[in-house]
Amino acid sequence: MPDTDPADDCRKPSAPPDPDEGFSTDLPVNMTLENILDLTCEMEHLNELIMLSLDKEGGFTSAEAYFSTVQPILDLLEVEIRVRYHAGMSKNEMKLIIQDWIDCEMRALQ
Repeated sequence: MPDTDPADDCRKPSAPPDPDEGFSTDLPVNMTLENILDLTCEMEHLNELIMLSLDKEGGFTSAEAYFSTVQPILDLLEVEIRVRYHAGMSKNEMKLIIQDWIDCEMRALQ
């Protein structure tokens, strides 16, 4: 008779839990930042921050300068969302997080 692992009780592993199980949020998992901004209607607000940032950096001088200004803003916003997001968060709660962050960044630039 082959040796058996005492922890192995011969049961088949259960199926992984449904990722939507237990979440009462209307924010789908694995969304891009662009999707979240569209869903929360904050794209135009973010654009105001980007334009203000570009003005502070001397205006639009080249595509390279544009991306070197915009990419850090997008990265910081993504971090803010990841830190403050919690299961069960509504679209409106997410909108408020984004709105608050953008407003704070704009105040810092003015």
